[in-house]
Amino acid sequence: MCRSIKTLRPPVTPDATEEDYRAAALQYVRKVSGFRAPAAHNREAFDRAVDAVAEATERLLAELEVRGASTRPARAAAV
Repeated sequence: MCRSIKTLRPPVTPDATEEDYRAAALQYVRKVSGFRAPAAHNREAFDRAVDAVAEATERLLAELEVRGASTRPARAAAV
């Protein structure tokens, strides 16, 4: 049902995109809800959860400090 969610944190994935955040969020919501695709009456709640997790993921990665890294990525600093 769920493939592994890849690490999006630099330097493991230095160029993670919004698409990467959304894919990870979708996998997380699928796993937690137990649904690969929600029924029509649950679609809005499912989509809101994916959006919230994707936003939280982007915020988390923008705020993390990776020890030993000289600078934070420009994209993350702008978030």
